[in-house]
This record gives sequence, C-alpha cells and structure tokens, in this order.
Amino acid sequence: MTNPCPLARVYLAGPDVFYPEPMKAAAEKKKILASVGLEGVFPLDQVIDSAGLSPEALALRIGQANEAMMRGCDIVIANMEPWHGPSMDVGTAYEMGYARALGKIVLGYTPDRRRFSERVQAFLGAQGAPWPFQVEDFGAMADNLMMVNAVTDSGGSLEIPATFEEAARLARRLWDEKAARGK
Repeated sequence: MTNPCPLARVYLAGPDVFYPEPMKAAAEKKKILASVGLEGVFPLDQVIDSAGLSPEALALRIGQANEAMMRGCDIVIANMEPWHGPSMDVGTAYEMGYARALGKIVLGYTPDRRRFSERVQAFLGAQGAPWPFQVEDFGAMADNLMMVNAVTDSGGSLEIPATFEEAARLARRLWDEKAARGK
C-alpha cells in the first residue's frame, strides 16, 4: 500500500542542537518520522562555512540558513521542554512563530507535564526573591499562550503531546488531512 499523500518534510526545532550528541538525537527522531512516512530535517544537517566570519556574522548566517530550511519544510515539530528557565528555548519559540507565519503545520511536545504557570512559580520561588510581575496563568497550557496558539491553529490541541512519537503521529494525521482538503 502506498501513502495517499506526498512525503512531507519536517523541521526538527528545539534545543536538541545543544545536546551532548545532537546528531544521535536527530537520527532517532528521523527514524521515528520515517516510520510514519515523514522526512526529518535537522538544523545541523546543513554545513555552514564559517571561515573568516566573526561570531556575530556566523550567528546571522546560521539564523538565515535555518529560516531557509523551514521554508523548505511542510511541518515543524518543536521540542518545547523548559530550557534555561521555566519556558521553552527562545530560539525554538521564534522558529515556531516563523513557521506558523509561513502557514506551516506547527506542533510541539514536552515531557514536562506541569502547567506553565506552575513551572514559572516554581522557578521564581527557587530564585528566593519576590517577583513584581503577574505570572501568566491560562489554565493547563504547557507554555506561553502564543506558542500553544501556534499549535492549536495548526490543528493540534491545547494538550501538547508528552513525546516526540505522539507529535510525529499527529503530524502525519494533520498532513493527511491537509492533503485531503487539497491545500
């Protein structure tokens, strides 16, 4: 039996590029995607010539290359795990917003099942100082409302998947539904 839809390319967003073995993590995710008929694309798949570039110029080139990769993909699956604080990686948040603005399917997953407001309050309490600002509390949302909005507007739900595998299966379903609508 053949897949009824063309192969979709999935950009793997998240702090995984900073993991001790990022290519190993990417290979695992690509294998999972292949098992549901999707192709994974990881930011470190591209080779960027850094010869003669200042750190700032290299950073800008990496950002431009990542945006180009996202434009060439159909779906973004973002690792929304808390990173350097109670919320997801800010670069990943940018990638989700960029992809959503391009009309891509944007999904996420996070193994941290606490409400966003609970994570923020726990983080602030651990700092030992009073926080003068209101903590965003929109119920059981897994992260900032705009990040969850990107997912729900793509066809996902308020319940952000806990695992990459769940997100990959959801991506396949949403891709099939989009293809069936002819979009």
